[in-house]
Amino acid sequence: MAKIDASVVKALRDRTGLGMMECKKALASAGGDMEQAIADLRKAGAVKAASRSAKVAAEGLVVVATAADNGIARGGLLEVNCETDFVARGDDFIAFANAGLEQAMAQWSATLDELRQSLEEQRVELVRKVGENIHLRRLHRVAAPVVGHYLHGQRIGVLVGQQGGDARLAAEVAMHIAAMDTRYVEPDQVPSQVRAQEQEIFLAQARASGKPPEVQEKMVAGRMRKFLAEISLVEQSYIRDPDRTVGSLLKEADAQVLEFIRFEVGAGLDAAAGDG
Repeated sequence: MAKIDASVVKALRDRTGLGMMECKKALASAGGDMEQAIADLRKAGAVKAASRSAKVAAEGLVVVATAADNGIARGGLLEVNCETDFVARGDDFIAFANAGLEQAMAQWSATLDELRQSLEEQRVELVRKVGENIHLRRLHRVAAPVVGHYLHGQRIGVLVGQQGGDARLAAEVAMHIAAMDTRYVEPDQVPSQVRAQEQEIFLAQARASGKPPEVQEKMVAGRMRKFLAEISLVEQSYIRDPDRTVGSLLKEADAQVLEFIRFEVGAGLDAAAGDG
């Protein structure tokens, strides 16, 4: 069998929107002939399915799974997108997403691109069946002494990796993060760029107040403390008991959140351009 140059495979992918592996197989069957490969793919109905790639997939679902392995808890979170909520609620789409996450959990070191490649045939077949573009968008896995999760319907999923406490506490924290759209665990984890941007806004507001410089300085410092508390998990008021912080809840259980990830379907997607 003649070796197929990677540039030719990429060119076929650009013309059809199909995955690299499917393009490579088609070119191999066609002896490297680009036009013949396209004709064969059209006969098989694959190009018709691939044409859906021009459609923005901003709906979909988030699936989550957890497991234990030699004393270490593991969790996975996967977002799979389609074009309409109708397809997102279908059994075939849900089964595809769950199968994808099951494979990602079993093949822990596999990247998202590798997962996409291994599921490409199933994805194309599902695209043919439902008539919509389908895209495996994001994958995140957590390994920690304790892992908890929370799903809000099909659209928001959170994974929490925790030291101390138990999975029930981690799930409670995950529920809080889902509701509050928390971004960081501790205030000192907020990037300097984010801090600088907010401080510049607060400085402009303070100057506009016309108050003395020393008062302006105190205004900015106070607003920065409030801003950092509002976006940091341990400083936020616990959603089930606003009289105490999440940090105090964790302290009572001698627990610490090591990391968390929150997925919301379509978050950050440009409705016109999609999500490369």
